[in-house]
Amino acid sequence: MADGSASASPPSVSPHQYHRDAIKSSVRNTAANRRREHAIAIGKERREALMRAKRVCRAPLSGSDEAAGEEGDMVVDEEKADLETRTTQAVEELKSALSSQGKGAQNRKTEVLRALRRLLSQSEVPPVDAAIKAGAVPLLVQSLSFGSPDEQLLEAAWCLTNIAAGKPEETKSLLPALPLLIAHLGENSSTLVAEQCAWAIGNVAGEGAELRNTLLAQGALWPLARLMLSNKGSTTRTAAWALSNLIKGPDSKAANELIGIDGILNAIIRNLEKADEELVTEVAWVVVYLSALSEKATSLIVLRGLGNLVAGDGYMVDSVLIVGNSVTDQALSSLIKCLKSDHRVLKKEASWAMSNIAAGSFEHKKLIFGSEATPLLMHLLRTAQFDIRREAAYTLGNLCVVPAGSGNPPTIIVEHLVAIVDGGALPGFINLVRSADIESARLGLQFLELVMRGYPDSQGPKLVETEDGIEAMERFQFHENEMMRNMANGLVDKYFGEDYGL
Repeated sequence: MADGSASASPPSVSPHQYHRDAIKSSVRNTAANRRREHAIAIGKERREALMRAKRVCRAPLSGSDEAAGEEGDMVVDEEKADLETRTTQAVEELKSALSSQGKGAQNRKTEVLRALRRLLSQSEVPPVDAAIKAGAVPLLVQSLSFGSPDEQLLEAAWCLTNIAAGKPEETKSLLPALPLLIAHLGENSSTLVAEQCAWAIGNVAGEGAELRNTLLAQGALWPLARLMLSNKGSTTRTAAWALSNLIKGPDSKAANELIGIDGILNAIIRNLEKADEELVTEVAWVVVYLSALSEKATSLIVLRGLGNLVAGDGYMVDSVLIVGNSVTDQALSSLIKCLKSDHRVLKKEASWAMSNIAAGSFEHKKLIFGSEATPLLMHLLRTAQFDIRREAAYTLGNLCVVPAGSGNPPTIIVEHLVAIVDGGALPGFINLVRSADIESARLGLQFLELVMRGYPDSQGPKLVETEDGIEAMERFQFHENEMMRNMANGLVDKYFGEDYGL
């Protein structure tokens, strides 16, 4: 084995020893049924709570032009008949404005929509019935047409939001508007327009299963989930509330689909850590329905929880997962089941949790190495999607080393390294070196260093050469990333220099 001094070694290339960051608890059908029943009960209670399933939008959204100057005083003393008359007149004016052409026509449309919106948002009891009877809904749908200015779209969506907050039959009147409301959730819409449309959809979803199924069939879930990834707090909050209305039980299909969307689990965890109490509350309701309705979601949330728990340092791994303890054996068995799953995110989270455990003590490395996990991880490294391959590679790399301390290269566990290389993992690591992702390429280089330094009888360089590893490393010869350039060139110079083959 080569000398480990700083002068004789390329830059530090140890595998990601502290890569930790997701454990499946098996859930029986009985428990799942109980959770579904509990979710339905929670939904009933929530309707009666202050946080209602449907909400009237009374104030402008944060960030809109009117947010600072809009008068928010509620009309409380106006006679119902007078209010309905004014609403009917506003709808008639909207009909006229939509048919007008020429100079000033667009400004008139927006002003008339704003007047109708104020009647629907600043009245103690919004005159929804009068607006519907006057024919407001088809006019508002027309106002949502693509190419309309954002001000017009925002006012029209706001009107529809408050109509949807009415009685069941009033909410159902929005059926013709749903395709456009969903379409305006898309990336081409402004954040304000998308957020207001999400609010309207949340009100419709809060009405009941029939309308929820309609929204799901028309594709509302994915764009709402995308909005929940937003960095704008109010947008994320509105999207989370709408999603909780959309996925609540008893059918688990929507919950299973939601948890499978890329980035949604990360967004949930990230937002639960925010200081915004309202945001955390809305996201927590999403978690309640996900965990009540979807065993996959429950598994992922538990996986992420375990991964975060052991991600900090080796002490947490040793304290939480004691080798030889039945709890640890059950945890490993559950992780292995997740690695075998057809669910992509489950496999990724399980691989990630496994990499965190493999970064622990020598006993933890032996436990994983001697289990069914190792061949499964090697198979994933060869065949899985890129993000899963990277997590599997972290685990396999961590199984091969123990930290040496004092800045020295890690000590190689030769038995593990030989078994993993002979099991066919080397091409997978070389493919990572070829990756455009710098973190993955660095991980690949780190493993190649272990092979060339630690494989018995100095056969490591020959194995790397056979799998075209030299060519993969030479792509960094003039790379803009100095660290990667130095690492790759150092490895090539050290193991494939003038004396190579002698």
